[in-house]
Amino acid sequence: MSSSFHQLFAAIATAPTEAVLRACFMDSASEAFAVQRWGIYLLNDHGKLKSADAVGVSEAFIERYQQFGIPVDPVLKYVTEYHAPAHEELVLPRGTWQQSELYQRCCSQHDHAHIMTGPIVGQGKLVGTVNFARLDTAQAFGTQDLTHLGALCSHFSARLAELRGRRHRPNLLQARLTARERQIADLVAQGLTNAEIGAELWITQNSVKQALKRMFRKLNVSARTEMVAKLREP
Repeated sequence: MSSSFHQLFAAIATAPTEAVLRACFMDSASEAFAVQRWGIYLLNDHGKLKSADAVGVSEAFIERYQQFGIPVDPVLKYVTEYHAPAHEELVLPRGTWQQSELYQRCCSQHDHAHIMTGPIVGQGKLVGTVNFARLDTAQAFGTQDLTHLGALCSHFSARLAELRGRRHRPNLLQARLTARERQIADLVAQGLTNAEIGAELWITQNSVKQALKRMFRKLNVSARTEMVAKLREP
C-alpha cells in the first residue's frame, strides 16, 4: 500500500470534526485511487441522503441518481447487503455493465465508465457510502482497488463513529446547554451555516442566531470556533 494511503489514514484518525473528516477524504481520494470523479454520501437516520460531497459530479447527476439510479444500482445493492466494497465487474456478468439499467439511465450520460462504491457503517447499519468513477479511457477497477477501499472504509467508519459518539457524552460545559442547544453546537462543529442549521432543525435562521447568543453567554465565549473547541474539552 502506497504512502498516500497511510497519510490519508493518519489524517482520518486525527480529524477533529465530521466536516474535517469528509474533507480529508475529498482532498486525497483522487490521488489514492486514480479516479476522475469521487464523492461521499452520508445518510440520515431514515436512510435518506443527508449530505453529498462530490468532485467531477454535477448536481444534475446526483439528483438523477437519487431518483432513477438507486433502485437499479447493483453495486449499491451489494454494498448495502454485505457492507463490503464492490465495483460493476464484481456484481455483474462480464460484458453486461453497459447494458445495465444503471449505466443506461445515469452513468452513460455523465461518462461514468467504471464505478466502485464502499460502505460507511455505524451501529451495524449503513450510514453512508464513498463513491468512485473512472472515465472510459481509464482502467476498470480491480481486486486491489477493492482491498484498498475496504481499508479506507474501515478507518473512515471507525473515526466517524467516534466523532458521533462524542456528541452523546456531554461534558460539564455541554451540560449547561439544553438538548436543542447541543444539537445546534453539533451542527456548528460540522461546519454548517446558520441557514443550514435552521433547515436541518426546522427552525428559523434568526432562532439559530438567538440560540447561539445564549450559548455564547453560557459558555463565556465570543466565537463559533471558540465554542466548538471549548465543548470538546474533556
